[in-house]
Parts: sequence; C-alpha cells; structure tokens
Amino acid sequence: MGFLSVLGYAQQVVKERVQPGERVIDATMGTGVDTLFLARLTGPRGAVAAFDVQEGALELTRKRLHRELGVEGSTHVSLYHTSHDAMHQALNEEWHGSTAAIMFNLGYLPTDEADKQIMTVPESTLAALETGLTLLRPGGVLSIVLYPGHAGGDDEANKVQLWAQSLPARHGQVVIYRMLQRPDAPYVIAVEKRKQPDSEFKNKV
Repeated sequence: MGFLSVLGYAQQVVKERVQPGERVIDATMGTGVDTLFLARLTGPRGAVAAFDVQEGALELTRKRLHRELGVEGSTHVSLYHTSHDAMHQALNEEWHGSTAAIMFNLGYLPTDEADKQIMTVPESTLAALETGLTLLRPGGVLSIVLYPGHAGGDDEANKVQLWAQSLPARHGQVVIYRMLQRPDAPYVIAVEKRKQPDSEFKNKV
C-alpha cells in the first residue's frame, strides 16, 4: 500500500476533525470535489460554503452536487461567485470563530477547457488564509494543497509555506506532507488552530 495522495491526505486531515452538523468551507471549489466531500462529511444538518471566481467552477460544482446528492441533498451547500479572500464579508457572524474546517486547493481550474492563466495568486491567498484563521473554531483546521510545478504556482507555494512557518505556535500548529524526492510535486500544508486560549497558553510558558 502506498502513501495517501495529497488530495487524500488533505481530506483525511479534515475528516478527523469535523463532525456532522458543523460549518465548513471550500475556499477554492474548482470542479467541486472537495465541496462534495464536505457536503457528505457534514450531512444535511451541516453547512458548506464554497467559493470561486470563475462561473464555470460554480456550474461544474452545481452539476456534481446534483448528480451525486440530488437537489434536495445539497440544500445545505451555498456557492459563492467571489474570491476566497472575500469569505469574511460573504459569511454572516455565525461562521466567525465557529467554522470547523477550510479547504484550499490552489492553482487553476483543472479542466481541458479552462483558461490556465486564471489561477490563485499569493496576495489573495495569503489574505484568505489570515481570514480563515479568524473563521475557524478552536481545534479547526486549514488544509492547503500547493502546486509548485507550474509557472506562478511555485511562487505561491513558497509564500504560503513562509506564511505557515512564521505562524506563532500560540495560534496553531503546522504540518507539511510532501514527497521529498520530487520537489515539483504537489504537497499539503495543514494548520490546526489552537484549542487553548492565548491567555492560558501564556500562563504556562
């Protein structure tokens, strides 16, 4: 048996921390793979918010959800035609500090017809990650799939990794899942928000 794929690992990290009925976010819906995963994971009592700047991504995701879950089975999923760095403004106060997981799958829309020049960029991604930390509940997790093997993806991956490395331990713990012999291969960074309040943490150091 081989290791988990990067997408499999990202989903496993989320699956271990999310309960049915919780709020979760797909920050970069793409073709809807993670959106569907989150919809099944949280169940009809949960809430899923998914974001993408491309109308084509929303259409692909909508079709996937309806095909796999039916229209009634996907009523707890909301699709937003906006950038991932607008999550904070798009979601109401109920999401702030209570979101169980946020999944990022960076890069471009993975279809033959998609314009590969339209892709996530460091400026909005880093802003979205900062926002994501404020949306997460204690013990919630960010999963970030990075693609250093294409033009633009390498710069974004480097900047996201630097952001994660500089995150104070009192805010969260960070792990990386990567094939060391293939530096251009996709990899995952996961961030778990601290369960312990900052004040309690400071009293112990």
